[in-house]
Amino acid sequence: MKSKNKKILVVGGTGFIGYHLIKRLTKINKYDISSISTKNPRKLRKINNVRYLICDISKKKKLETILKNKKFNFVINLGGYVDHGNSKKTFESHYTGCQNLIKILLSQKINKFIQIGSSVEYGRHKSPQKEEYKISPKSLKSVYGRAKLGATNLLLNYYKTHNFPAVILRLYITYGPKQDINRFIPIIINACIKKKEFSCSKGTQLRDFIFIDDLIKIIIKCLNTKKIEGQIFNVGTGKPKKIKDIISFIKKKTNGGTPKFGEIKFRKDEILKLYPNVSKLKKYLNWKPKISFQEGLTKTINYYNKIN
Repeated sequence: MKSKNKKILVVGGTGFIGYHLIKRLTKINKYDISSISTKNPRKLRKINNVRYLICDISKKKKLETILKNKKFNFVINLGGYVDHGNSKKTFESHYTGCQNLIKILLSQKINKFIQIGSSVEYGRHKSPQKEEYKISPKSLKSVYGRAKLGATNLLLNYYKTHNFPAVILRLYITYGPKQDINRFIPIIINACIKKKEFSCSKGTQLRDFIFIDDLIKIIIKCLNTKKIEGQIFNVGTGKPKKIKDIISFIKKKTNGGTPKFGEIKFRKDEILKLYPNVSKLKKYLNWKPKISFQEGLTKTINYYNKIN
């Protein structure tokens, strides 16, 4: 008997966001879920009843072979190369990979393609950043930013010319349990749990942080919301926090750690204020964050406390 469940492909399903998204989708119980990544999931992030496909999406022929005879209703593209120091792989995974997915999926008439973009696409545009900003790829210094913006523009072009049902979510900073240890919040939590001294900047930068559960709710809401194709949405809380205040909160909660504020100098091109205008997200998706920053941070600290 054929499954009546909607078929969903999560590209990058073994990563931090992919893991949490798939975990939530399995609980909804109306999706047949496949994940595609370059490696099998770590034990920590393996989920039962998920089809794990192994492929580098920047390799078109291999991708065509892997996806042959597979039909999907929804595709969520979280794929990408983590080490942005490798320019070639960064561009191929974030731009070429997206291009390959579009070309292979174009004939399938999928219901929706959700692209996970990045705030880096705005470059030095003033905060609170708005979706309607016109951005020149040449103005972006990082290969990652140019690749992400290139993928966004490509998807919008395919929406206009082929009615390809793309929705772009421009993420700010996501955090939560099971995030890789080399990210800002886990680094600070681990240093404080282990009562270490650590160098940091003055911490006057403003950044926008969204808890993983809130992000997952937005992605799922996008799956179920009609007439949002061809749109870009900023994804954050719209309420930026000072880096120094975050470090101080973690230090207080963990009763440890000695931050050396000011030991790390700001980069020459450091953007001191980086946060989104999220009014479009609220308008189209009727969404607002459910988890306060203090609550999200406390849940994250509790997780790292358990595994240390």
